[in-house]
Amino acid sequence: MRPEELLARAGLPFYPLVPLVGGDVARVFRAGPYVLKLHPSPPEGFFPAEARGLMRLSGKGVRVPRVVYVDEWGLVMEYLSPGPPDWEGLGRMLAQLHSQKEVQYGGDRVFLGPLPLPEGVGEDWGRFFYEKRILPLLEAAPNPKGSLRFGRLFLEVERAPWHRLPEEGPVLIHGDLWHGNVYFAQEGPALLDPSAWVGERGVDLAMMRLFGGFPEVFWRTYEDLLPIPEAVNRALPCYQVYFLLAHLLLFGEAYLGPLKRALKGCG
Repeated sequence: MRPEELLARAGLPFYPLVPLVGGDVARVFRAGPYVLKLHPSPPEGFFPAEARGLMRLSGKGVRVPRVVYVDEWGLVMEYLSPGPPDWEGLGRMLAQLHSQKEVQYGGDRVFLGPLPLPEGVGEDWGRFFYEKRILPLLEAAPNPKGSLRFGRLFLEVERAPWHRLPEEGPVLIHGDLWHGNVYFAQEGPALLDPSAWVGERGVDLAMMRLFGGFPEVFWRTYEDLLPIPEAVNRALPCYQVYFLLAHLLLFGEAYLGPLKRALKGCG
């Protein structure tokens, strides 16, 4: 679908289109007061899942672009004008998000990049995280057990101590919270491109320490409001296995070394 068609389907007038830097999956355009995300052949449910995540985060007090229209072929959101960096404000916003307890882990089907993760709920965190997050990624790998290069590695992933993951309690998480999904708008910090589901906040904390990480001022503000127990800090490499395994599947062997290091820290 072309951006013009998505605007028409949303009942919106045409605006000049300006390509924006997007993720690794969708094409992104600005159209006047709107942002358009499209994909030539999106996985079923891909854009509706993102829209659900944005609306759930908004309901918890997180600043996100307002969803204007969504269907299977694209997503229309409001355009947020850029503003100055405010890492302290982001720390406060995420501490508030991670302070709001939920009933049980899981939720609707979500995507990590283009990789689908099944719906479902559970009360045993370690079991849920392995069965609904790690195992689907292993099963997405082509011939994982028969791979001479990755077979042993994937076996190590299976045998990691998922049953010993600490439990602070279920909270809504962004689910893919690297610095590229943080946006500083005029109104304050905002989050983009969620893979939102109910899990342990350690999943978000682990991703925030990957790929360049967040600055010290963020962590100081966040931990002043919501300290991180040592048991959660020790578990962060296990959660990084989740993200690095997905990157290995999507982008190749550049992530093999980091995944091995995370597995070693997880053990």
